[in-house]
Amino acid sequence: MNPIPRRKLITTGLTLAAGASGLAAAATLARRYGLVPPDGSGLYGPGETLTYAAQRLLTRHALAREFSPAQISKPPFANPVRPLGDTFQRLQQAGFTDWRLQVGGMVAHPGSFSLAEIKSFPLSRQVTHLACEEGWSYIAEWTGVRLSHILHLSGALPQARYVVYRSIQSDWWESLDMEDALHPQTLVAHGMNGADMPVPFGGPLRLRVPRQLGYKSVKYITSLLVTDSLKGFGKGLGSASPEDGYAWYAGI
Repeated sequence: MNPIPRRKLITTGLTLAAGASGLAAAATLARRYGLVPPDGSGLYGPGETLTYAAQRLLTRHALAREFSPAQISKPPFANPVRPLGDTFQRLQQAGFTDWRLQVGGMVAHPGSFSLAEIKSFPLSRQVTHLACEEGWSYIAEWTGVRLSHILHLSGALPQARYVVYRSIQSDWWESLDMEDALHPQTLVAHGMNGADMPVPFGGPLRLRVPRQLGYKSVKYITSLLVTDSLKGFGKGLGSASPEDGYAWYAGI
C-alpha cells in the first residue's frame, strides 16, 4: 500500500477535526504543524487558523486567475484615501525622484531603493482582479517587480518567516508570510494599465497581492522589514487589519 502524503494526511486531519470535534480541535492540529496565523488566538482564532492552514495546504502553489486586456475595467474604482500629508505632497511635486523603499530586518544587505532603481528591475505584468472586502472590485493590468526579486537582492535570511510592509500613512501596515512574499504574482507595483501608478491607486509604489483581498495590497509603500516573528509589531496580531476587526490572512 502506498503511504499517504504528509500534506494529504494533515489536510484530512484538519477536515475531520473541524467536522467531528469542532474548530478548536482543528486549530490544535494546525498548531502542531506550525500553521497558525498571528491572529490565531481569541474567540475567532480557531476559525482563522482553520482558514489559513487549509489554504496553505491546498493552494500553496496556486496562481490567481489572470484575465485578458479586453477585460480590464473601464474605469476602475479608486477608493478614497485620507489626506497623504505635506511630505507626500513634496515628493509628488518633485516627481517622486526622492521616493525610497527601505529594506531591513533579517537581510544580509539592508538599504534602500529609489523609484528609478525599482523601475530598472526585471518587469512583471499581470491582469488580475482586485477584490475589496467591502464589495467593490475591478480588473486592471499591474506592472512592477516581483517582491521576491527585491528580497533576493537584499539577501533575505533563510530563517525569515514574514515581510512587514508600511505605507507613508503611518498607521497603515501589513505583513505576509514568506509563502506569499515569494509568490511569483506578488509585486512591488509601479504601473497600472500601461502608465505609471496613479496616485489614487497607490502611486508611486504599492504592493500587489492578487491571492488575497484588496486590503493586503497596501498603497504608498515606503518600507519592507523581514522578520521571523510578528509579536513585536503593533498588538502582535500580524498587521493593522486584525487590530481593526479584519483577518490577518485574507486569501481568496
